Formats: sequence, C-alpha cells, structure tokens
Amino acid sequence: MWGPGGPCASMQPSRMESGVASNAMSTQVVVVGAGQAGLAVAYYLRRFELTPGADFIVYDRGPSTGGAWQFRWNALKLGSAHRVHDLPGMAELGISFETADHARPAKEVVAEYYRRYEQHYGLEVHRPVEVASVFNRGADLVVAHSEGETATRILVNATGTWGSPFIPYYPGMREFRGRHVHTSGYVSAEEFAGQRVVVVGGGTSAIGFLLELEQSAAEIVWATRRPVDFRDEPELTLEGGVAAVAMQDAAARAGLALPSIVSGTGVPRTRRNVAGIERGILVERPMFTSIEADGVRFDDGTFFAADAIIWATGFRPELRHLAPLKLREKEGGLTVQSGAAWHDPRIFLAGYGPQASTIGANRAGRMIARQIMAQL
Repeated sequence: MWGPGGPCASMQPSRMESGVASNAMSTQVVVVGAGQAGLAVAYYLRRFELTPGADFIVYDRGPSTGGAWQFRWNALKLGSAHRVHDLPGMAELGISFETADHARPAKEVVAEYYRRYEQHYGLEVHRPVEVASVFNRGADLVVAHSEGETATRILVNATGTWGSPFIPYYPGMREFRGRHVHTSGYVSAEEFAGQRVVVVGGGTSAIGFLLELEQSAAEIVWATRRPVDFRDEPELTLEGGVAAVAMQDAAARAGLALPSIVSGTGVPRTRRNVAGIERGILVERPMFTSIEADGVRFDDGTFFAADAIIWATGFRPELRHLAPLKLREKEGGLTVQSGAAWHDPRIFLAGYGPQASTIGANRAGRMIARQIMAQL
C-alpha cells in the first residue's frame, strides 16, 4: 500500500539503537499511501538526497499504481472529473494530464502515468501493504503492517479518503430490500439497467452517476440534503478553489471535522450539466426522511419505489490506523498546521484538509519534505 543505503544511510538508527525487535525493519521516514500526496512527498525526499527503500519507505495498500484513481468507475474520464494536476517532476518524463487522452478511462491514464513516474524516479513503493496501526515504542514510531513492522523516526500519512466511505444514517436503512451502493463501490451504469434508482448527494460524483444512469436506468430520482449550488461559471474558478481550501485549512487548524469540498466550490454550470438540467435529469428533490423495504419516503409523503440507492455522499479522512497515537480532537478532527500534527510533530498529514486537492498535495509535498529534513 531495497536498494543500498544512500547519502543519508549513516543517519539510520541501528535495530539495537531503535529498541525494536531484530526482525523489524528500520528507516528514517515512512510514507503511508502512494497517491498524489504520497508520491509528491517521496519525490521531494529523493530530491533532498534521501534514498528510496533505505532512508524512506513508501507503503501503499492498492494492488497497482494510481492511488484511489485505480478504483474509480469505468466511465469516469479526465475531462469530466476534477482536474488532475501533474506530479512534481512529471515534465521530465514528457507526459502531462493536460495532454492525456481524455477518451480513455481516467483510472487507466492515472495508473499508467503514476507507474511510469514511480519507475522513473525509483521510488520503490511496497504494495500491496495494509497498514494496521501506528504506535510508540520508546523513542520510535512503529508502523504495523501486513508485512511485519517498521520502526521510523517520522511518519507521513498520505492515505487520503477513499478507504473511508461515508454513508449517513436514515431510518429503515436495514429494512431496504434493494442495493445500497456507495461511490466507492460503483462500477458502471449498466449494472442498474432497467432499475429504479435513487442517487443521493450534491457533488460532481452524484451528477456523473445521474448522467450515466439516464441511458440505462428505468427511472431516477435525485435527493440532496441542501439545494445544489450551481455556479454560473462554466468550470471551477480560482476563487471557488481558494474558498474551499480556506474552509479546509480553518477546520484543520481548529481540529474540527473537515467540511466537504463542494460546499466551498459549488458545482459549475458546464455545458454537460446545463444540458442535463434542461432535460430534467439534474433536478434535485429535498432529502427523503426514511427508507422503506421497497423504496424511500419523502417529507411530503410521496413514495419512490427503488431497486437501488446510490450514496454519493463522500468520504472521511482515513485515520483509523493512527488511533493509538491519540491525535483526534473532541471536535472530531485532527489539529494540523503546515502539514504537521499539532500534538506530535513527528506525524505529517499529506493530502489532509487544505492539501486534499491535487495541486494542494503537490505544494504540501515540498513543504512537508523540507520540514522532515529539518528534523533529521
């Protein structure tokens, strides 16, 4: 989820010095996650002359390259997704997401480019490796994972959110005889052919599902907790992105649960979205109040019979493995400033809060790598 020691190999603590068992690995830095944020950190650590596989180790849970993108649904294309920014140093390979084939599934393009990137820079990502927990053992941090244990001085958590899908509770959920499908489990519109489908959520994923289902589902209804904030701009603006980042940053600094990105950016009125509105596909209803065995019941008493409910309700930061470190605040989040955990400066959160966007992850990679070098 190794090569020989490099310029900083002399800084590696011996297994006796680190106080860990002789069958455990030791390194200076462990990066958990090889998506955009994790690879950006790894790139800059290498730029600072740390050796991949010796001075720092990257673990990734996915079976292949591409981070969370490898799990996205088949119909998602780069042109219809949030913009994917290039990784730092990608230009050296002669590739860019700006000029990538937008007719191919995004999952294939991102996986291919990330694979070439990892190979070019020799990042030696260990996969698939599942990290179960991170805890203290003496002065070291210990990363317990599916291949054993690794002792480290510094941990960079770049796990993102894909592994922690969020589905809000509604009365009657367990009684529903149809399918509950979260964004993380959505594969294609064809699997809902001829069915009556409820799509829940007010973001770009929900909209993408609705437009895909139009050609295959028998009937669709769109339910949202609040009116969809369609913006007049044809694409996400700089101002909208800045507002979303500011909201995320304020929450992270205060240790609050992170707000959704779409609450800050809104949804642009692209030509595709406007056409969907005009056809009556992208017209939301207020959220239903309960779920029954064969469908959903709305506040006005109307009932929609359904075979499936698609929950495009987002994700939460994947932080369960950090629980032994007791970093979470009572307010529900982690206090993070400049990428570092407030309660433990050995822990860095890459891709968390204001760094969750792909361009934010790149900037965070450089910032975090510099702070790591200051500690080593």
